Amino acid sequence: MKLAVFDCDGTLVDGQADVCWAMARAFARAGLPAPTDHAVRRIVGLSLPAAVRALAPALSDEQNHAVTEFYRSSFRARREEGLLDEPLYDGIAEMLRALHAGGWQLAVATGKSDRGLAACLASHGSADLFVSLQTADRHPSKPHPAMLEAALFEAGANAQEAVMIGDTSFDMAMARSIGVAAIGVEWGYHQPAELIASGAARVVATAADLAAALEETLP
Repeated sequence: MKLAVFDCDGTLVDGQADVCWAMARAFARAGLPAPTDHAVRRIVGLSLPAAVRALAPALSDEQNHAVTEFYRSSFRARREEGLLDEPLYDGIAEMLRALHAGGWQLAVATGKSDRGLAACLASHGSADLFVSLQTADRHPSKPHPAMLEAALFEAGANAQEAVMIGDTSFDMAMARSIGVAAIGVEWGYHQPAELIASGAARVVATAADLAAALEETLP
């Protein structure tokens, strides 16, 4: 058994433009000053309520809920209008297919919603590659390990048979907390030094480097 569990935004796909747009729109609709794009990119990977809380900790629960719901409706409308742009990073499609063909089990653990993840994977024709899809709809926000634990359970793997791949310190800390090896990618939203400090065994620069690192981690 070899299980590779991937984060989505910032690891498999680059959806930062839409995330920043939807967050700015949500804050504006709630009558609140919008966070900077840099601040928004820093919280990608958290569940939506936790992300809004991190961006604006002084908001009341009611305000947090309003921003969260405005974000969801804005993002959903953008998808339904065909305006959403979540391209796969270079080499990711080929790497996923090669890992799958080589006997790896693949899973996703993401701060996206069930609907958002399903739509994203379907748009790239890759949903059939994954044995487990874990989202923030059914789990506490990262770095809580619940979604990673669920991926292990559904794949029938133990912690020593799995690797977590992500672009944020949230992913690395989640993996470290339950003894899963972690590999960081440098094309996402947190810096390599942060990933190493949070538990990454290594940080890779390309999809090809990631494939090689996975084989070295679980030969």
